Amino acid sequence: MSNGTATTADLDAELEKYRVELTGYCYRMLGSSFEAEDAVQDTLVRAWRSHDRFEGRSSLRSWLYRIATNVCLDMLTAGNKRARPMDLTESTPLAQAALAPRPDNTWLEPMPDGRVLPTAEDPAEAAVAKESVRLAFMAALQQLPPKQRAVLILREVLAWKASEVAELLGTTVASVNSALQRARATLAEREDRGAVADVSDPLDEEQLKLLERYVKAFEGYDMTALTALLHEDAVMTMPPFDLWLTGSSDITGFMTTLGAACAGSRLLPVRANGLPGFAQYKPDPDKGGFTPWAVQVLEISDGRIAGFHCFLDTQRWFPLFGLPLHLEGEADQGEQGV
Repeated sequence: MSNGTATTADLDAELEKYRVELTGYCYRMLGSSFEAEDAVQDTLVRAWRSHDRFEGRSSLRSWLYRIATNVCLDMLTAGNKRARPMDLTESTPLAQAALAPRPDNTWLEPMPDGRVLPTAEDPAEAAVAKESVRLAFMAALQQLPPKQRAVLILREVLAWKASEVAELLGTTVASVNSALQRARATLAEREDRGAVADVSDPLDEEQLKLLERYVKAFEGYDMTALTALLHEDAVMTMPPFDLWLTGSSDITGFMTTLGAACAGSRLLPVRANGLPGFAQYKPDPDKGGFTPWAVQVLEISDGRIAGFHCFLDTQRWFPLFGLPLHLEGEADQGEQGV
């Protein structure tokens, strides 16, 4: 393609092949679904415009990653670190629970698997890719300075050689190795924070049964059944609110008080951040049927639910996940399976 003979359509098709993996890279860098997609669009436009100056000294893929890295580093100069509620505040006891929203750019955002996880033939490669978009790992990445973040993702997730990363960043191998060492140390310090999701790929039989029981308990709003599925120290978050709750009793207590309007909800399965999740629709008293309420992302550990994360900005999340903005009727949508 570097000889200038490619047609516009050929170039578009060639660049488009890299969209999903570049979106995964930019998402890990930025912690935002929409910013990642904007960054990739910007990357592809820049590549398209300057392709006549691409002389093929590196592969097209590494050239695109260089452009994407620069785009992300420019976007990160504002210094905003996206986070989960538990990265910002202490857990609130149910008796003091209040719903205080923070601006959208505060929060680590969910992402559909299909937009960031390219098809990988190697199961080990696929497992690393999934683990590296899980919420806890993503939150830890956001604590790293931008260049350390880029080095860690390129070396540990994408398996680039130190020499390739040094060339991409315009630095030395020694500098890359030093940045990687510091990044690993920071991540190691954070390993004990938040739920550790141990989710099989694909989900094993026990995990599938757990999710079936979860759907039944949630749709039936059966708090006894739900309690049995949650770890005693399970965590519930609800961005854009900074409130987060710890423990099955506070979580179910919230659901029957401030969250009581969720009774009678329907759940549709989704895959987000390498984890199982559900689109939650609650009854719509005005139109009938069901209206979007949250994208739920679940963390599973030792056969129970350890993290229960509800992303409430439905006007943004439901279109991103390709979900309808209304469900008709009383049919038990949760029976579609997980």
